[in-house]
Amino acid sequence: MSQRVAIIIPYYQKRPGILRKAIVSALAQQVEAELTVIVIDDASPVPAATELADLIVQHPGRINIIVQANAGPAAARNKGLASVAAGTEFVAFLDSDDEWIDAHLTNALAALNAGHDFYFSDHFQLNQTVSAFNRAKRIQVSQHPAIANSACLHAYAGDMFDQILRGNIVGTSTVVYRFEKFQKQRFREEFVYAGEDYLFWLELSMQTKRIAFSSLCECKYGEGVNIFSGSGWGTENSLIRIHHELKFKKALGKLFILNAEQSAATEAAVRMLRTSFVADVLHRLRHRRRLDKHLLQKHLSVDPQTFLYFIPLAISISLKRGA
Repeated sequence: MSQRVAIIIPYYQKRPGILRKAIVSALAQQVEAELTVIVIDDASPVPAATELADLIVQHPGRINIIVQANAGPAAARNKGLASVAAGTEFVAFLDSDDEWIDAHLTNALAALNAGHDFYFSDHFQLNQTVSAFNRAKRIQVSQHPAIANSACLHAYAGDMFDQILRGNIVGTSTVVYRFEKFQKQRFREEFVYAGEDYLFWLELSMQTKRIAFSSLCECKYGEGVNIFSGSGWGTENSLIRIHHELKFKKALGKLFILNAEQSAATEAAVRMLRTSFVADVLHRLRHRRRLDKHLLQKHLSVDPQTFLYFIPLAISISLKRGA
């Protein structure tokens, strides 16, 4: 009897034709397994049912669409996890405009069936021709033993919890994990726009050390469900992005027991994001752009130190720019 894999795709798009590419890449997987695609339509302006009408007819019973009110990626993925059929061994994540190579699930199941619980791979990030592993240089592939003499599959050797905290190497659309072992694991929905995936990986890494990866680029990223792609200084979403990233970083010390070095690194990241928040506000004020009062109020509750240190930080930023 073949193994079962559920592929969870959160979907929110304003442009037609995006989702179809992701679904086609999922259905094209050259793997001996029973695949079910679960699309969570997060109140997308372009309905998934319309986008996939012909594919649903061509692949009866393989594509399930769940429609819900817009709640963000974490809630959408949780809805998908709650909808996984009994007896499903593995879950794979794929964002709505990312695309897999045909061998992705073949490699993932080879690693997982070799005794691992959690799998990810190298990938191409948005508009990049150099892979994520090679760009960030946060992982030395040669330091991790090969799985069954494979040219690309490796058993992760090290502390994945610390790896994620200091320099995450896990791309969401490359993850496949042993669902039957971690059926209760869910994304934290209070982290709507940043960190919900990192927290999921951190929590999994505390439950298993059997982690594998592929050095092959098995996914090409698009903008996906990330509303912050291209959100540079002063753009519509930049301040929102900084707020949510800081919220995530400040939560780490409350959710996990960190050692001294991890705490120091997290606190340094908070200080950097705090400065970035002030710099973005100054940019908006100089260019007479709108400041969202509701967001400022939320940020005050998350990090009152931003406002306590606002004037000193603003002076420091202005002096650096004038130097």
